[in-house]
Amino acid sequence: MNIPLELPSIDAGSAPAVPAICWPDKFRVYNVLVSATNYQELTEAIISCAKRKRSAIVSCHAVHAIVTASEDSDLCKQVNHFEAVTPDGQPVRWALKWLHGKRLNERVYGPELMLRVCGAAADNAIPIYLYGGTESVLRDLIAQLQHRFPSLRIFGESPPFRPLTPEEDEQAMERIRSSGAGCVFIGLGYPKQDIFAAAHREKIQAVQLCVGAAFDFHAGNKRMAPAWLQRVGLEWLFRLCQEPRRLWRRYATTNFKFIFAMIRQFFRSPTSRTTILNRDS
Repeated sequence: MNIPLELPSIDAGSAPAVPAICWPDKFRVYNVLVSATNYQELTEAIISCAKRKRSAIVSCHAVHAIVTASEDSDLCKQVNHFEAVTPDGQPVRWALKWLHGKRLNERVYGPELMLRVCGAAADNAIPIYLYGGTESVLRDLIAQLQHRFPSLRIFGESPPFRPLTPEEDEQAMERIRSSGAGCVFIGLGYPKQDIFAAAHREKIQAVQLCVGAAFDFHAGNKRMAPAWLQRVGLEWLFRLCQEPRRLWRRYATTNFKFIFAMIRQFFRSPTSRTTILNRDS
């Protein structure tokens, strides 16, 4: 489903100077380089990049994503070239503290990051594009975002639940490019969304944000865990109770693997378990 909206005209001569893009430092958690960041720092980097029409990828990783990427060498290589990978789950934030001494006040949760970036995009007249979800979810999501951010320019489409043909893929890329979007939110589920973002980095001159279940949450299709459960790292339990048949195997395996990997990594020497990357552009 495509939602065309008229783009505002912009006087290039009156555009303010755009500051340099400073992506946050990254530290190894299992095999994934995770950004030690916060909402404000990352939102500023995303908006700065969007203003410049630069290609970049930001993905939000909870435990399941960290374990899945860590055990797939090709996927891990792609993810570790993203500009930012956020500590989406509390256990990932705690791992940054235990392994690297990074005392973050809060995680950087995909649904919350999406709202903050949308607010900043509205303030800066940056159009956004929504790629993913069913047609009904996408329609409800657009309605919710337009209600919350009336000035936000929104485009979107619900791709088919199958691989695209080369022709369909190029048509989708052309729709994204012609929209003028500076931020492209991808809600295809993990790891499909990260694979999609990596494959289209050179074709999308915008910031791709892989935000997982944010589409369903903000559309009202799924309930978000209560704040207190999120704070104590038990959001997974809330989601498991909602979808036991789909999620029990995921959590039974990935949670155990993550705990074991963190214990093993903790007892390595600091030099062998720390990797820091910082990229200014």
